[in-house]
Amino acid sequence: MLHVRKLLAGHDVQHIPREAQRISSDTQAVIEREPKSAEILKVSTNMCEQHKGNEIEVFCLDCKVAVCVMCVIASHKTHDCLDIDKVSEDLRKLVLSDNDKISELWKKTEELLPRLEKEKSDVIKHLAAVEDEINTAADKLIAAIQRDKAKLLSKVESIKVKRFKQLETVKQELEQHMTALEIFQRNSETLLSSGTACDLVRSANSLHDRADELMKFDVISHLHPVNVTFTSSTLLDRDDMSLLGTVTEGS
Repeated sequence: MLHVRKLLAGHDVQHIPREAQRISSDTQAVIEREPKSAEILKVSTNMCEQHKGNEIEVFCLDCKVAVCVMCVIASHKTHDCLDIDKVSEDLRKLVLSDNDKISELWKKTEELLPRLEKEKSDVIKHLAAVEDEINTAADKLIAAIQRDKAKLLSKVESIKVKRFKQLETVKQELEQHMTALEIFQRNSETLLSSGTACDLVRSANSLHDRADELMKFDVISHLHPVNVTFTSSTLLDRDDMSLLGTVTEGS
């Protein structure tokens, strides 16, 4: 699958090229859920809509809104207000900090993908060893146990299929999360490089909330080692029991 970062580089999420057809539907859904760069910037003239001709210069801490001087006089004179550039600078630092954290999380998430491939290889090797045990035991028993042998190998195959599905699901979840991290990085970088003070004031807190949400994703807990064992049976004189043994899967 085309690497998500390369696929998205230089393209607005709304205009993803044909290569995007290779992305899973779940990953595409992540792309569509994330805010667009244009929504982050919310480009405006930085002029007050209520008092035409007055530039927005003040941020009301009580109301969490950017206003002009006339607005302060009319509706916010008893409120705690600061110069918008000062508030913008503080929020810029917040966005920078969030972006650094998200970048680090993205790296850690990316590093887990090779581990998934190794996990898949380990599953194959481990279950192959289990199958060898089953086959070795079966060769030493009489033909009557062939029915049990087939049942046990079928169960191993079922575990293998289930485990592969689980690994694929984890891989998709990690890729989706990486996509969300990339989009966050692009949006925050766009805000920092192209956004006005008003843009920062309007979008920094929502970006910060999104960063907190992304940071809650526990990448390590998604990986679980394979735990399947074969126990050989000694009850060769019992027809009501499995003569060859049993296959069990640990949690």
